[in-house]
Amino acid sequence: MTNTSQKPVAIVTGASSGIGDAVVRLLAAEGYNIVAVARRKERLAKLAEELSGVATVAILAADVSADDSPAKAVALAMDSFGRLDCLVNNAGAGTWAPVHLTDDAMLNSVIDISLKAPFRFCREALGVMKAGSSIINVGSTFGILGGLDGGAYCAVKSGLIGLTQTMAAQYGSQGIRSNLIAPGVIKTDMTKDYWDAPAFKRINQEMTPFDRDGTVEDIANTVLFLASKAGSYINGQTIALDGGWSTTKFLQHDALTCERVGG
Repeated sequence: MTNTSQKPVAIVTGASSGIGDAVVRLLAAEGYNIVAVARRKERLAKLAEELSGVATVAILAADVSADDSPAKAVALAMDSFGRLDCLVNNAGAGTWAPVHLTDDAMLNSVIDISLKAPFRFCREALGVMKAGSSIINVGSTFGILGGLDGGAYCAVKSGLIGLTQTMAAQYGSQGIRSNLIAPGVIKTDMTKDYWDAPAFKRINQEMTPFDRDGTVEDIANTVLFLASKAGSYINGQTIALDGGWSTTKFLQHDALTCERVGG
C-alpha cells in the first residue's frame, strides 16, 4: 500500500463520458484524487492525462458488471492512495422497453449494470470506508415516477432508491452517508440521438417548468455538495435534479393551447 493520500479519494464509475466525466473533473478541481472506472481505456487515459496537473487519476478499464470489478476498483484506491472517502455509482444502462417486450437477456443486463453493480461496489467500499465517507448513487427521476415503456429501467432505478435508503439506515450510525441523485433527462452520449425527437421533447422539455435543460455540470455540483462537509448531515435522501418535472403537473403554454389534428 502506498502512503496515505492527504487528499480525499473518490471512485467514480462510468467515468469516461457524460455525467461521470463531469464528476471526475469537478472532484479533481476541488481537491480529490480519483479512481476512474469505465470500459473505454483510451478515454480514461486521456482524462487522466488532462487532469495530471490537477489531481492523480488512477484508471481501471473494466465492465462494472464483471464479478471482479468492485474488488479491483477498491484495491486500486487503497494501493494508489491508501484511503477511500467517496463512491459515486454513476454507470448505468439506458435500455428502455415495456415489460412485454423485455426478454430475460435485456432484463438481466439492466439489473446487472444498474442495480447489482452498484450494490456490489457499495459492499466492497464498506470494507475500507471510515466515518465521514459518502456513497452517492446516480439514478433517475424514472425511479421516482414510473414512465411509459420504462419496464426494467424504471424497476431498477426504483430499486436503487431502496438500496440507498437501506444503506443509510444500516451504516449512517458509522458515519457513512448514502444518498441518491435522480436526474431528469440530461443530454449525453446515451440520450443525444433522441434529443430532438418530437415525442422526447414532449415528455421532457414541454413538461418541465424551467427555462433550460439540465446539464452534466448540475449533476457534478450536487455530487460535490453531497460528498462535502456542507452536505454532511444529508443521509438517505433522493434528490431530483429535473427542473420540477417530477413534482409538478406542468405543460408548456404552446403545448397546452395547441389544437388537435383529426379530432
